[in-house]
Amino acid sequence: MQFGKDTALRLLIVDDSVEAAEAIVSALRNSGIAVRPSRPESEAELGTLITSQPPDLVLAAREAGLVPITKVMQAVDASGKDLPVLMLLDTVDDTRLLETITLGARGVLLRNRNDHLITTVRKEWADLEARRSQRRLEAHIRETERRCDALIDSSREPIAYIHEGMHIRANGAYLEVFGFESFDEIEGMSLLDLIAPGKVEGFKQLLKQISRGEAPPRHETEARTLDGNQFPAVMEFTPATYEGENCLQVILRRQEVDPELAREVEELRQRDQVTGLLNRATFLRSLEDAVAAAAQDGAHHGLLLVEPDHFNRLLQDIGLDAADTLVAAMADRLRTALGPRDVAARFGEHQFAILTPGSDHRRTTQLAETLRNAFANAVLETDHRSLSTTVSIGGVQIGEKIASITAVLGKASQCLQSASGVGGNRTELFDPGAADRAEEERVEAWVARIRDALDADRFVMEYQPLIALHGEAVEMYEAYLRLQGEHGELVPPMAFLQIAEEHGLLWEIDRWVVGKAIAVIGERMRNGRQTTVLVKITQASLQDDTLRQYIQEKLAKHGADGRQLVLQLPESKVFTHLRAAQEFQAQVSQYGVRVGLEQFGVGLNSFQLLTHFNADVLKIDRSFMQELSGNPDHQQRVREIAEKARELGKTTIAEFVQDAGSMSILFGAGIDYAQGNFLAPPGPAMDYEF
Repeated sequence: MQFGKDTALRLLIVDDSVEAAEAIVSALRNSGIAVRPSRPESEAELGTLITSQPPDLVLAAREAGLVPITKVMQAVDASGKDLPVLMLLDTVDDTRLLETITLGARGVLLRNRNDHLITTVRKEWADLEARRSQRRLEAHIRETERRCDALIDSSREPIAYIHEGMHIRANGAYLEVFGFESFDEIEGMSLLDLIAPGKVEGFKQLLKQISRGEAPPRHETEARTLDGNQFPAVMEFTPATYEGENCLQVILRRQEVDPELAREVEELRQRDQVTGLLNRATFLRSLEDAVAAAAQDGAHHGLLLVEPDHFNRLLQDIGLDAADTLVAAMADRLRTALGPRDVAARFGEHQFAILTPGSDHRRTTQLAETLRNAFANAVLETDHRSLSTTVSIGGVQIGEKIASITAVLGKASQCLQSASGVGGNRTELFDPGAADRAEEERVEAWVARIRDALDADRFVMEYQPLIALHGEAVEMYEAYLRLQGEHGELVPPMAFLQIAEEHGLLWEIDRWVVGKAIAVIGERMRNGRQTTVLVKITQASLQDDTLRQYIQEKLAKHGADGRQLVLQLPESKVFTHLRAAQEFQAQVSQYGVRVGLEQFGVGLNSFQLLTHFNADVLKIDRSFMQELSGNPDHQQRVREIAEKARELGKTTIAEFVQDAGSMSILFGAGIDYAQGNFLAPPGPAMDYEF
């Protein structure tokens, strides 16, 4: 399971101490886990939280008095939910461990041992998600079986299920072919009884193969109806299950056309008409067989996904009407690099897939490089144009460790996106046995790219206006950082900030952002425009003792008013770096620079933080904007934040506003500013008419 900002852990903490609960939340967030915490202060509130906002995990203090551990376990049991409870203890011994088991908690957490806390929470969360996935899969399987059942009944193709040579199920079309009125007439009948006398001996051998699990996928024979009429037929066999029993699905087709013509038609049905490669559906069947073989027999195969770099730009060069010509030319080039056993398909509009059976990591890597070079080292010829193009390739080494078609395709797609995102003309292969090596290479490429962006000024800003909901309109923008690629594409910060943090580059990025914002403010002032600019900075800047001096120098250089600059820090980072944040705010406030809190409102007691940190601006966490119009809990929370902020004289901002209904709610709640793509998306210019 992947832990990070995209997946939030809904955590319910039962502890009399708010500070102890906040310490737990901070430790988890600092380890990279996004947390949505809640903390009940009564048994009634506990019941409401479990019912209305079901958490993923419950952390309950053994000595809690507001909500005793026994009441916690009773509430969890009464909910009927799969809700793991971990007991918080100062120390553990045999007595406490037995008590934990007796109460029904899944484990213990030792206070003041953050390593144990993080490891245990990750494990229990992963186990919970695995159980949820299993339940979803089981439900999906049941629904799939139900739909398949309905499709088989309504199918005009004659279909039957055979167990140990006997009929256990047949649809109406199958009964009709042989002249039966109902399934009762054929239930338990041997398949051999429906074969013409002259073909019986050969079919007996087939039944023996079937009993050994060696049924061929297709068998030509002569069948006979209930009244003795014979007709040429083709039987297609597929292993299946029916009501939990292993069996064989038989699809019967009358062979009323030339067999050779039938084979040609079947071949055409499996091909993409533009490229002549296999189509997606046919390729997926081959991939399913390969994945199943890896799971059962430990076989190894390679899967590669191939996409041209900058495809839209290529289409602009040759015209949309030539898209099929371009794809066909790429398929032709692809064929020149493939081996005789490699299976290729058109997998998407301009995406190709290659399955290389029996391939180890070395051979799969070699094939990926061969394919890349086939495009990079030669001109691509179409009917009327010669094009220079490269491709990005993402792949997976299929084996026992990743013998799931969903995981295989997911990893291959991730690798393809990563290869393309780093600039293209690259191959990236996920091998469960060599994941660390691949990850190191990917990270090194990103570090080099970030370093180049800092040195060569390849970062850019996009600006999104903030719309005043009350009072006089003020010209205000939030500046968003983007990394400019080699071909002009813009990469969002989520793709590289984590790597930048791990390699100590955040403080340099913050400096670039702050310097750029001050330069823009100064330029606007010289043009007679008073423009407030909001920028995000990270906790790394709190440790940078020279940033204050840097801001002072930049303000003086560009003639900018510090009051027009707002520096935003995440609420959770200020809580965990409170002393440094206080000192930083005190320093920059000397120049009029304001400091705001973003992601506000998701802490256990966000306004308690304001008694220690005097933030000028509060930006409400975007999670409260999701389906705001239809979520009374979010509406109430927004109103509470707005009311308390007004009492404290704080400016409030709601980001990620999605619809007009949300705007009406925000206006009524008294929120000061709103922003979001619904109002105006970020862009390279400050040209909004306020």
